[in-house]
Amino acid sequence: MGERFVSIKRLIFGAYDEKWAFAARAPKEAVMFKETIETIEMLKAILKTIDEGIHVVDANGMTIFYNEVAARLDGMKIPEVLHQHVLDSFPSLDHQTSTLLNVVKSGQPILNEPQSYTNLNGKRVDTVNTTLPLIVQGELIGAIEIAKDLTRIKELSEQLVDLQARMHKSPKQVATGHIATFELDDFLSHDPKIHQLKALSKKIAQTSSPVLVYGETGTGKEVLIQGIHNESPRKNEPFIAQNCAAIPSQLLESILFGTVKGSFTGAVDRPGLFELADGGTLFLDEINSMPLDVQAKLLRVLQDGVVRRIGATKGKTVNVRIMAALNEHPLLCVEQKKLREDLYYRLNVIYFELPPLRLRPFDFELLSHHFISMYNEKFQKNITGIKKEALHLFQHYPWPGNVRELKHVIEYAMNIADATVITCDDLPQHLWVDREPIAESSPIEPLREALKRKEQELITQALLETDGNVQQAALLLNIPRQTLQYKLKSHA
Repeated sequence: MGERFVSIKRLIFGAYDEKWAFAARAPKEAVMFKETIETIEMLKAILKTIDEGIHVVDANGMTIFYNEVAARLDGMKIPEVLHQHVLDSFPSLDHQTSTLLNVVKSGQPILNEPQSYTNLNGKRVDTVNTTLPLIVQGELIGAIEIAKDLTRIKELSEQLVDLQARMHKSPKQVATGHIATFELDDFLSHDPKIHQLKALSKKIAQTSSPVLVYGETGTGKEVLIQGIHNESPRKNEPFIAQNCAAIPSQLLESILFGTVKGSFTGAVDRPGLFELADGGTLFLDEINSMPLDVQAKLLRVLQDGVVRRIGATKGKTVNVRIMAALNEHPLLCVEQKKLREDLYYRLNVIYFELPPLRLRPFDFELLSHHFISMYNEKFQKNITGIKKEALHLFQHYPWPGNVRELKHVIEYAMNIADATVITCDDLPQHLWVDREPIAESSPIEPLREALKRKEQELITQALLETDGNVQQAALLLNIPRQTLQYKLKSHA
């Protein structure tokens, strides 16, 4: 491939003698060459330490780099592969099945290719591989394959699916409502908005329309969704929950829709969560973390009611109610391309927005006493209540973790308290630090308040200039109409 690439290979292989002889006659070139060697050695050190398998070949298919992770995955030793042709090291491959040789030949990348195989040590391995061409100054000089080990994650995911499948077949599990343990009455609140929300939830529980819930982390989205399921005619059918951010995107599709044997290397016949939830409810949390291509397939299932396993030629009709949740506002997710607009409108048949705890001041005492009672039983203690001063402190704290954070604060206090009543001294220190006031002499307006005020001024001005036309105002502000509607609602 030319003297330039031969020199690069010599550097990687450690054949420096000829270059050093040249560099001895030219001090400037010696310095430059030393820096080149150091750079290459640093890159090699980095590639050795990352936790993904790295396999690099030159344009002739000869291995010029192979790290420890790749060797472990393949059940090989580095000397068995390094400086060898790919087909000599892996005789089970050929020019058609080797992704590295295919990329060297075509110059086209192969992205996120799932592979499942038994290595030379007899160990089952599941990876997702990306193979990329190496191009320098327009010339193809080789290819690099990056293998991410998903073996343990896939094992756990499949165990979860198998467990849910066994639970689905268990009459006892059906009788107890599966894993939906919360009722609507478990959503504790004195807030009028929550009371309206719970009343509406009882009505919509009788239908099969999709439900979309937005709320900050810890506001009780799953409590509400489980409550709707247990209020519905589906309460004795499966309730299956899946956090879309908890499983690598490459595995999520097979977990949701299932696989057929031979659909990819090592694939087996396995039902997905849609099939397991047939007749019941499938709850997809953090749906904005789902890859857009999987969102498109989800949309098709919602529209047709037919799910097709990966690799299958025929689909299966399922009767599943979809409920989804986000901890970011859906309109912002649409704007940021985290959520497909067509999927948003398909899910947004019934929409709930849970208010954060900081906007529910009447709930601090109710929830505190509830958690005190819970931990009294768990810790065998007899705490009777919480001081008014502590509740006042709660009302001046922003609660980024919402009800979940309040629960942990009460648990902390129950461990610390010596008296029968929780006081401010029993609370975590960060509740005090986060409410330290800004000195009155400070002439600077807090940035968040200044930005909010300026935003309101610009929105008001745009609406005045367009006689209240939201679409035209959004054009003036150069933002999507949905974003302006969201901001108008949040400023109301």
